[in-house]
Amino acid sequence: MSSDAPSPIRPTDTEARSLARGLITHARFAALGVIDPDSAAPMVTRIAFGTTPQGQPLSLVSDLSHHTRALKAAPVASVLLGEPGARGDPLTHPRLTLQTGARFLRHGEDGHAELAAHYLRDHPKAKLYIGFSDFSFVLFDIRSAYLNGGFGKAFVLTPDDLGF
Repeated sequence: MSSDAPSPIRPTDTEARSLARGLITHARFAALGVIDPDSAAPMVTRIAFGTTPQGQPLSLVSDLSHHTRALKAAPVASVLLGEPGARGDPLTHPRLTLQTGARFLRHGEDGHAELAAHYLRDHPKAKLYIGFSDFSFVLFDIRSAYLNGGFGKAFVLTPDDLGF
């Protein structure tokens, strides 16, 4: 590819920011990419996904899961949001990749009870296990984001673009 080729990345605009924020706000699950501490290879899994009252991405995770162990060993992650619709080419549907840092909020720490109440509004079935001692919240601190709004609609977003 020639270095004179035009960039496929469009300038970030209001529509791209709004689409990305909507994907974050409405997602209830996501694909989580972490670094496996045993092999140093990438590992992807599906997680429940939500946000804090301020809109920061998070998940409720168990210490028994391999991805939690991976996040504790290397607190960085990639989170993919957006699913194909029931019809059409899956590549025409919007999706957002978040590159993040990860930090944990455990039972008894400041803000955990309030966050748990907020999380249960969107994830009521988590009531069955949210109180288990091996569960904690992982908060994803967005470092950068990559939006694919469909064919020819690629954007690079910053935390500021997303309101963080």
